Amino acid sequence: MIIPKLHYISQGNSPAEHLENIQKACTSGAELVQLRLKNLSEKKYLKIAQEAREITSRFQTRLIINDHYKIAKDVKADGVHLGQTDHCPTVVRKHLYTWQLIGGTAHTLEDCETLINKEVDYISLGPFRFTKTKTDLPSVLGLAGYAEILKSLNTETPIIGVGGITTNDVTDILETGISGIAVSGAITADFNCIKLFHELLAASSTAEQRHTFGSNTDSKPT
Repeated sequence: MIIPKLHYISQGNSPAEHLENIQKACTSGAELVQLRLKNLSEKKYLKIAQEAREITSRFQTRLIINDHYKIAKDVKADGVHLGQTDHCPTVVRKHLYTWQLIGGTAHTLEDCETLINKEVDYISLGPFRFTKTKTDLPSVLGLAGYAEILKSLNTETPIIGVGGITTNDVTDILETGISGIAVSGAITADFNCIKLFHELLAASSTAEQRHTFGSNTDSKPT
């Protein structure tokens, strides 16, 4: 299955604002959106996830649910993203549909190796730089950190850079071997920049994408 190279991680001061921003991201051409809400009851989260699924379905945008794998299955999201303190990907895999993606968060080479052994579909590696989106942030990796980890990994699992990334960073980040990027703040500040992100990502990967599309046989319900 092809993992889009740009992930928008939802942001907002309320669940309604998250949905509004997801709508804006889809309208602006986002191919994958991750619904990332904290401190909500399961019932409330399910309702918001259902609404997010309705929005993304209209635009044929992929929807990833952060943490809540049972909700991801309930709303037939395209997958779930698991943080380091969340459930084990191997266990979660048994509960999901076969076509649903599992992504995992990593901060170190060892984290990446663990996730690869647990056969996740992609890894979000960060933080690239300091970001206010998360509290208790681990050490910033930067370009040097990415290059060192990617050189040691030598994996076909897509590694997605995350953490304070802007359009100015894309070209340099991709040169480290990173497959794509996950962005929250920069896109929420200006949804028009999605187009530029796509252009920068495509410029370095057009040939690779052509090859991947040719071999894609995966199917899933609409």
